[in-house]
Amino acid sequence: MSIASILRTQKPRQLSADEEKLKRDLYEKISPRRRKFIDRIGYDNWDPFPEPNEPNDIRTDITKRTVQQLIQEFVAHKKQEAKRLGHDDPSEAFLQGAMQAASGIVNKQDKFLGTYEFAAWYHELLKKEGYIL
Repeated sequence: MSIASILRTQKPRQLSADEEKLKRDLYEKISPRRRKFIDRIGYDNWDPFPEPNEPNDIRTDITKRTVQQLIQEFVAHKKQEAKRLGHDDPSEAFLQGAMQAASGIVNKQDKFLGTYEFAAWYHELLKKEGYIL
């Protein structure tokens, strides 16, 4: 099944009498090879006049930033920090991990929410025990 068919509404819509006549005329003019496809999905399920797909929701976190915006800000911060401390820029693997985490958090995936909660808890533990200021 193609992505486009998944994004379209799954139940066939009601066609007007004019659309139904045009549908029948189109079916009659289609080559036998193409008709096999229509027959396989069912003539009643075939919609030669599909409605356009709705654009994907633009997902944001609670700060109203997209994954891309979060990553751009994070990378800029890490590069600035690396330059200030005289370290190398973050590795590709580091940035891929950050991208996965950002995407997981914005999409509210439990795996990444758990990772975030653990990291926040661990950060507080290190502060409490005096390992970081």
